Amino acid sequence: MFRIIPGALLGWGLGANDTSNIFGTAVSNNIIKFTHAAIITSVFVLIGSYLEGPKTFDTIGNLFGQLTKNDIFAIALGAALAVAFFTYLSLPISTSQAVVGSILGVGFINGQQLDPYRLIKIVLCWITTPIGAFIIAFILYTLLEWVFTKIKYGITFYNNFIKIGIIISGIFGAYALGANNVGNITGIYAVQMDMGLSPKLWALIGGVSITIGVITYSKKVMVTVGKKITQMVPLMTLVAVMAESITMIIYTQIGVPVSTSQAIVGAVAGVGAVKGFSNVNFKSLGRIGIGWIMTPISAGIVSILVKVIL
Repeated sequence: MFRIIPGALLGWGLGANDTSNIFGTAVSNNIIKFTHAAIITSVFVLIGSYLEGPKTFDTIGNLFGQLTKNDIFAIALGAALAVAFFTYLSLPISTSQAVVGSILGVGFINGQQLDPYRLIKIVLCWITTPIGAFIIAFILYTLLEWVFTKIKYGITFYNNFIKIGIIISGIFGAYALGANNVGNITGIYAVQMDMGLSPKLWALIGGVSITIGVITYSKKVMVTVGKKITQMVPLMTLVAVMAESITMIIYTQIGVPVSTSQAIVGAVAGVGAVKGFSNVNFKSLGRIGIGWIMTPISAGIVSILVKVIL
């Protein structure tokens, strides 16, 4: 049972890091309180994990052939330590990349043959996630701005629309986070370890570990996402979260756990680009991009070290 501990730690890191991708822009711009955001996220992460989480298990769990219990321990611990490190640096990183990097590291040490189709599918989804979120956000924000120029409304109506819209999109985003990303936490356990637990139960276990991270340490990364990429107005915040959520649900149906960090960064850049690319902080984007590149490399190296020690 102790071999599950690294998976729980990885779930904690995902919750601590990725909640910022749902309510980070709203909390950092004082549209919703962190406590309320954490409660909403926790509830709907669990629902999304249980209802749709197993859809992504196969892609991650069968990237290589049969893995030993020590292999799984090394993979989960390597990914967990990488996520925890970059969370400490307040960088919104990709848990998906950390897990895949760890799997590749252990597979390399074992000399195993990976499934090239699954790997290509995963990498293509990584590349298209921020691009897709950017496009969706750009289109949604352009359409909403056009609608608001055509109708008469008061400030009270606008504020209520924004607050309700952000809560609804946040619920959708939390659901999408659980549905898509719980595969990163317990997918490899569900596929590779015969412990008599159903995929639904493995998904629920992963969802619980994510919610612990949400509640205990998720606030720190929010400033990076909410304020350092582009200056956000409330409507931009609403559209960014909705675009991210739509992107995540699409990839859940494809069966690939992708990065909420990449989705929200692409979405935030997309709404910023509507006002002109001069509004996008490319220096901050570059710093985040470096984190994305270093994540799988770091996780892979750590997993190799753990594997060698074991």
